[in-house]
Formats: sequence, structure tokens, C-alpha cells
Amino acid sequence: MEKQKVIISNQLEQILSEEIAACKANHTFILTDETTLRLCLPVVSSYACLQGARTITIKAGDTHKDLESISHVWNELQRMGATRHSLLINLGGGMVTDLGGFAASTFKRGISFINIPTTLLSMVDASVGGKTGINFGGLKNEIGVFNNASCVILDTIFLQTLDEENILSGYAEMQKHGLISTEEHWAELMNFDIEKPDLKELGDLVAKSVQVKERIVTEDPTEKGIRKALNLGHTVGHAFESLALQRKPVLHGYAVAWGLVCELYLSVAKTGFPVDKMRQMTRFIFEHYGRMSITCDDYPALLELMTHDKKNTGSDINFTLLGGIGDIRINQTATKEEIEEALDFYREG
Repeated sequence: MEKQKVIISNQLEQILSEEIAACKANHTFILTDETTLRLCLPVVSSYACLQGARTITIKAGDTHKDLESISHVWNELQRMGATRHSLLINLGGGMVTDLGGFAASTFKRGISFINIPTTLLSMVDASVGGKTGINFGGLKNEIGVFNNASCVILDTIFLQTLDEENILSGYAEMQKHGLISTEEHWAELMNFDIEKPDLKELGDLVAKSVQVKERIVTEDPTEKGIRKALNLGHTVGHAFESLALQRKPVLHGYAVAWGLVCELYLSVAKTGFPVDKMRQMTRFIFEHYGRMSITCDDYPALLELMTHDKKNTGSDINFTLLGGIGDIRINQTATKEEIEEALDFYREG
């Protein structure tokens, strides 16, 4: 898989016009959800390059990242005459870029698509790296393919549309990128005023965060080795997220933040991660993200969800842990008792 083309821009109309022209599409479609239809489509709807483009809208929220929504997109593409030479522009957060990328990758055996992420989370995570997919059978991202967008255009103009929760959701993934890169980058993120963010400074941090992910994805596009570094916080995090889908859904970044608490605890216990840095990170997470309410009675369900994680081999639950900031230890395992200890720490630490 070729390197993902990512453009960080403050000239969205010009860049989008050039990229649409490069695709040489016979028809252009824009995928939004109900939220981005209202808040983000008006930002781009007057662009000359989008005149004549048809809009497809799905329901907002991760609970709708499912077969019903993907079927709706396929039906709409078919109804409106899309061909193998058409283009789908995914305008939205990670749910839209994941689902839209999968829809484009499978319709007519694959049409071109462009991702324009509109949330902080999708800018630094979901829209970069070629992963597409939907939830299935109560599990996150169970069905999907690796396939790069024709390009990903990042423009911080959309950050102005976000509330505090969505800013924090994306910032959790940025913190993960800091933990797997350098002490300096992690310190920058820890010292940034996330409660009153300066959007220009945040845009600079986004660019650095994307570079961390791009470097890793380029080295290992299909997750055979070092790309597993990006899974830090996600083995437990996805279990939290899947459990929440059965109760009250939570934003992906919140689940990742809670997963980081557990997996940094395991890193201290198993791979020598410094206790002081673990305490610093978990204090930041609890202050900004709170905690998902769980009890010991939830442990079996969470462990069961972890066993379904795509990173596992055989019966082992697979983790990415750290020996220190940037000291990545992939393919680590933990016993049931060790995982329960980490969950105890999450509840009580």
C-alpha cells in the first residue's frame, strides 16, 4: 500500500479543487452525518469545485457505524448513478471517514475517495493510515479493509465547530502519539492548555501528531509489526467502548484515555515504565476525562471483549506496552489476574 497523501492546509478550497481535478471523476458525492451536514457542509458548499456534487447523509454517532448505514450509502450511490469513475468525499469525523472509506472501497469494487476530517480525533487518527470499516456484532471495527484515500486534507477551520468533549476526545489520541514518540513531544502536549486551546498552536501540535502516525504507518502499512505501537491504550480502550455501546455510548478518545490508564499500569508492572510518568499521565486523564463507572462484576464482560480484539494471536490477549516514553514494546501479553489488577487501579487509582 502506497504512502497516504496527507495535506495540511489553510487553503481548503484551492487544495480540494486541485485534488478533485486530479481524480477525474464523472460524478462527485459528499458523505456527511447529521452533525456535519449542519455544521461543516456550509463551510464548503459554496466552493466552485463542489457545485453539482450530491450529498448523502447518515445518522450521527458510533452506534450508526453499522450495516444499516453502509447499506444506505451504497443504495444512494447506486440510486444517483455512481460509477467506478465516481468520487466520494467523506466530510466528517472518524465514523464518517471510516464508514465512507469502506463504502467507497467496496462499491463497484472500489471508487476514489477523499477524506476531509472535521474533528480533532479524525484529523490525528481515523482519517490517516488507510483503515476503513464498520462495527459488527457488538464489536468495534469488526468489518473493513485497508485502503488509502486519494488524499486526506486537514484544515483546522473545522476545529472551531467542536465542543470541549470532542476536542478532548481527539487530544487523547494525540497524547498516545506523544507517549510513543519523544519526551519533548509528550511534554509539549502535557503543558498545552487544553481547557482554553489556542487553535493555531493546536494546529501545530496536530501536524506533529500526524507526522508520528504517518512515520509508523509508512514503515508498516498493514500492521505486521511496529504499527501495533498505535494500539497503545486500545486493547482495554476498545473493550470499554464496546461495553459502553451496550449502555451509554462514549466518545472514542475517552475510551482510549481510560485504556491508557490500564495499559500504562501494565507497562509499569511488566516492562518497567516509570511510575512517576504513569502517575502524571493518569492524573491528567482522570482530571479531564473522568472515569467510566464499572464494578468487579463488569470484569468478565471486559475480558471477553478483549479476547475478540483483532490484535490477538491464539488465546492470548495482546497489548502494546511501553518501557518508557518512545520505548515501544509490541506483542506483550498479560494474565487475567494482571488485567484485573489494572482494572482495579483504574477504578481506585
